[in-house]
Amino acid sequence: MGDKDNGWKKALVEYVNVLNGDGLTGHSEPYRAVPDAEHRLRLLKRSQAIAKREGGSRIKPIRSETRARLISKEEKASEATCVVRFHLLRSYEQDHLPWLEERAEQERIRFVRSGSRWRIDRIEPVATENSAAEWPGVEERADTESGWGRRTVIPSVPYLNPTATNSFKSRVLAGTGAGRGGWGEGWFDPSKRGIVYRREDAVAYAEQWWDESNPSYEKFEVNCTNYVSQCIFAGGAPMNYTGRRESGWWYKGMANGQELWSYSWAVANALQTYLSPSRTYGLRAQLVDSPQQLMLGDVICYDWDGNGRFQHNTIVVAFTPDGMPLVNANTVSSRHRYWDYRDSYAWTERTRYKFFHIADEF
Repeated sequence: MGDKDNGWKKALVEYVNVLNGDGLTGHSEPYRAVPDAEHRLRLLKRSQAIAKREGGSRIKPIRSETRARLISKEEKASEATCVVRFHLLRSYEQDHLPWLEERAEQERIRFVRSGSRWRIDRIEPVATENSAAEWPGVEERADTESGWGRRTVIPSVPYLNPTATNSFKSRVLAGTGAGRGGWGEGWFDPSKRGIVYRREDAVAYAEQWWDESNPSYEKFEVNCTNYVSQCIFAGGAPMNYTGRRESGWWYKGMANGQELWSYSWAVANALQTYLSPSRTYGLRAQLVDSPQQLMLGDVICYDWDGNGRFQHNTIVVAFTPDGMPLVNANTVSSRHRYWDYRDSYAWTERTRYKFFHIADEF
């Protein structure tokens, strides 16, 4: 390893220590050592938002660890750029009861050399939760015109990647029947009622795949809604296959070299639009007023700008001692993250939420 490599990696280690310092102390003072003014402001705003929440929630940070892994690097004589994956582990407690939060973030960091010293010049998050997926021609009427029993098509042999319905072995709840699928099961059939939502199975799937992608499905650059849909499906929610991207809730799998899916399966705003209307059967949900009313396997939708267009979704997998949800998510892979997302770069004072309680039976 050359001197220049040693130099910028030393600056990277110093930055990692700054991240650890904030996670451990719970205040923003360590961020003042970050040389990139724009990123420093990003970190300060996030820290201030968290402090406002923690003041009223009795959440106490007790341990912080940041693991850094180099994804790529480009080096020149006087500058270097790298992409780093940070695996953040934060231990919290409330009323003397602890829990562990995990998060995987990636940042692009540019270093410059001045004399014999290297310093960080610029830091940019590679992906954030405000990166909403936009698809041309998407109609998000959520089946207001193609409701249940009208144009809904129930194929005799479902057009679904068969591996998407295969059972998976959960590291948490092995043997509970998670992911029972097979041909036909998991698809909406109006003649069948009383399919139970297996909340523990949805959570087991969320825990297994929070930081890696299930190869049975396509992975999107903005993957939060695709991940949440997979979790709900693993819990037994039946797909409503219509063959039209703008209606139903379905994932078809590979066809003619292309993965096919409905907008509601993979686009954040489309899923919340799909869940909003009242339905008699099939995947449906009740909009509730507060996060305390949610259960395991329920869904939270996030509108960062307060303009009615939702850009992120999470699934409830656990609760704090005082009953607040902890969620799992993708895009920025997250496990047992506090539901309000004040620790996200996307969060603003205008942020609005929708809390969906998924039906107990379909």
